[in-house]
Amino acid sequence: MTGALDSLLQRPDLWRGRQGPAVSVGVVPTGWPGRDRALPGGGWPQEGLVEVLARHAGIGEVSLLLPALARLVGQGRRTAWVDPPHVPYAPALMGGGLDLSRLLVVRAAGDVFWAAEQVLRSGACGAVLAWPRERPADDRTLRRLQLAAEEGRTLGIVFRSHRHADVPSPARLRLLLEPSRQGLAVRLLKCRGRGPSGSLLVPVE
Repeated sequence: MTGALDSLLQRPDLWRGRQGPAVSVGVVPTGWPGRDRALPGGGWPQEGLVEVLARHAGIGEVSLLLPALARLVGQGRRTAWVDPPHVPYAPALMGGGLDLSRLLVVRAAGDVFWAAEQVLRSGACGAVLAWPRERPADDRTLRRLQLAAEEGRTLGIVFRSHRHADVPSPARLRLLLEPSRQGLAVRLLKCRGRGPSGSLLVPVE
């Protein structure tokens, strides 16, 4: 029985409730003070999984993250983009302060989730962005990404369809994006350490 229990406890997809005080997670400022105040600690979690849900790609989701990515790169960290739907637009990224020599684009030959998990767990990057499109993610897959991000002390960002907004997720933070005439409407669906707190309007150039 003891051997079977030990084997079970080694599984990476097993969640165990925290005991004792919660572990503090560092943050990366978002670049917009109003959004920082809405998030626990005042920014994106420096390690853990963030889900960004939108109807389609190209509505400003990368602009939303660019200040934080530029800050991480400025600290000497790399960012990895796993299977982005479009070739990253270099002039916009450089204009946002991102050093392209610290940007890695990974074309996953097979499973995007598997590729993202490996990069997250390696700890070689400050942030890993992934665009899985071929197959939906189940709870076990997302939990593996969350655990890999914690193990690698990396910010993991997964872009998914808005259709998953009502499906529970182990991600630390979940955002629902909607285009707006004034910019980008960001709704907080889940914020570990704090309940959802409505919507924010973020200007997108």
